[in-house]
Amino acid sequence: MQSPTALETPDTDFTTAHPERATLLRAYRLMHTSAEMARIYEENKAVTAKYVHASARGHEAIQLAAAFQLRETDYCALYYRDDAFMLGLGLRPYELMLQLMAKRDDPFSGGRTYYSHPSLRRAGIPVIPHQSSATGMQAIPATGMAHGLHYLESQGLLGAGQPVVLCSIGDGAMTEGEVAEALQMAVLHQLPIVYLVQDNEWGISATGREMRAMDAYEFAAGFKGLHRLRCDGADFVDSYATMQAAVQHARQTRGPVLVHAKCPLLGHHTSGVRREWYRGDNLAEHQQNDPLPRFHQQLLTEGFTEGELGYAAAQAQATVQDDYQAALNAPNPDPATFDQHEFAPAAVTEEAGERSPAGADKAIMVDAALHAVDDILQEFPEALFYGQDVGGELGGVFREAALLAKKYGDARVFNTPIQEAYIVGSTAGMSAVGAKAIVEIQFADYIWPALNQLVEELSKSCYLSNGKFPVQSLIRVPIGAYGGGGPYHSGSIESTLLTIRGIKVVYPSNAADMKGLMRAAFLDPNPVVMLEHKGLYWSKVAGTEDAKTVEPAAGYVVPLGKANVVQQASAEKLRQGDTCVVITYGMGVYWAKAASKQLPGQVEILDLRTLNPLDWEAVQAATERHGKVLVLTEEPLMNSFAESLAGRIQRHCFQRLDAPVFTLGAANLPAIALNVELEKQMLPNADKSLAALQELLSY
Repeated sequence: MQSPTALETPDTDFTTAHPERATLLRAYRLMHTSAEMARIYEENKAVTAKYVHASARGHEAIQLAAAFQLRETDYCALYYRDDAFMLGLGLRPYELMLQLMAKRDDPFSGGRTYYSHPSLRRAGIPVIPHQSSATGMQAIPATGMAHGLHYLESQGLLGAGQPVVLCSIGDGAMTEGEVAEALQMAVLHQLPIVYLVQDNEWGISATGREMRAMDAYEFAAGFKGLHRLRCDGADFVDSYATMQAAVQHARQTRGPVLVHAKCPLLGHHTSGVRREWYRGDNLAEHQQNDPLPRFHQQLLTEGFTEGELGYAAAQAQATVQDDYQAALNAPNPDPATFDQHEFAPAAVTEEAGERSPAGADKAIMVDAALHAVDDILQEFPEALFYGQDVGGELGGVFREAALLAKKYGDARVFNTPIQEAYIVGSTAGMSAVGAKAIVEIQFADYIWPALNQLVEELSKSCYLSNGKFPVQSLIRVPIGAYGGGGPYHSGSIESTLLTIRGIKVVYPSNAADMKGLMRAAFLDPNPVVMLEHKGLYWSKVAGTEDAKTVEPAAGYVVPLGKANVVQQASAEKLRQGDTCVVITYGMGVYWAKAASKQLPGQVEILDLRTLNPLDWEAVQAATERHGKVLVLTEEPLMNSFAESLAGRIQRHCFQRLDAPVFTLGAANLPAIALNVELEKQMLPNADKSLAALQELLSY
């Protein structure tokens, strides 16, 4: 059967086949299954309303039609109304109900996340990486999956099967700015992805006319190279033909497609926002387009009998009833497991390789980083590097990627648009398909558009998927003030990042650590943000000469979460009780070194190197050795990581302290001033550090 919504471009017009009799009957049974699940949830609100859920009522036809097109080698990014889609992929109602009731054996999250938030690796079913509840956020990781497949295919690293990605999304979410970023990259790189937009003309209580000036199909016309289709999402046969054409297009041309499917909304927005509160006559209007009675009549015209259809409906009802009782009786999670899977186990646990090989030259930090990435790209063909201005001739505004694009080609090292959200969020998709992304945010001050993705998609994936989908992601971020950089190129952001659980934050202070930590961060199976101080990159700032070190050999690694004593106090001063420790990182190491020259033998400097995970054992040991502690940071001090660490030391090491824990940081101001004299007044320096140390030692 030729779909009335076949692709508009003649040279990509695919002939679609009418669904076979067995497919039609399976779709009918599963449509009844989905409807029966919604009914039983509604009739048992005392149980099912304990946790928020949404049903697929009204969307069953398009979801089943889409699911039936996919293969085991494909990938899905689903959203919270897609329970019929999952039935179409082969999931049992019982499994979905285990998640509904937050049970131990919920196959997606072990009782950790909402209903219809799947994450699954199972033979015979497309891979379904974790997706958050944040509407529209799935578009970027889904496009990242397609981008990763595109890259692996270009390198001959992808097996057979021509896999595609299906991204399911609601029409209201299409107004998100991050969706536009995803579509831009899909057409720019011609990625094998189908965006299935299910349009029921409602957000929560906001209607389509309130939320948009155009629907998704009209919006998509602005993205050159994005093929568009429309279908009646309440008509299974039309939906099947349209999705068949869409998936064929993506699979064979390796280019993106958007399908706009109009659907009625027959259930509640969610169990917590009930339809009767705001729908009125609109609900009756939508019920006239219920896909289930429409499909029933279609099947009668196809030659099915009432007896056949009645038997299929009875099967569905019996299955749902039995599965509901089984799920109700299933065990709850063991509370003792609540903290499992924050991170996947680290790949590097010990320092290894040559830190100071004989005859090696000294290297500045920016070159050590460049060489570390170069080594990784040589060794790991699945690795790629992208961000703003890192490709092409420039190789980064700090030359931190100089010549890498020429060496490895534009498929591996390339520029992106100014899209911080895509740069970060796409790494979740890359990781899911087996590509290993190193990405860069050009300046720390511009990371904020990426926080949606960093928080919602990257940081929670391992925990909420019960360990199935950790996100391997290395995010490089130049940070810090370097003299006249001004308010948008000098900021420090580590405290904000450290409030995001589920990511690691690394902050090297010298070239050797930069190279060793970069490799460890790449090998780590979790999201890692590498903060790289611009003032240390070239050792041009006075007092930072020691950031230039002998360059370690290729393969050298420093485990994340291990601090380093970069300067010891003298044994004699220690015996006399006349010492202290500075706990710091980044530029603070050099302020402490310069200040301690006036206090010979009295100051130990502990370079944390990794802020999360924190080497608390090293902090405790240093505190116990000296009894006097200064925590030094470049950030504004109020509510900072430094103050938090000082409080923790005060609480847990109180009996070993001989003085209050001192802290020193920048002034509590919203930005770094452009004028260098104003900048000096705001930031810590060697003189301010010396004054703090002298006061501390006087206790």
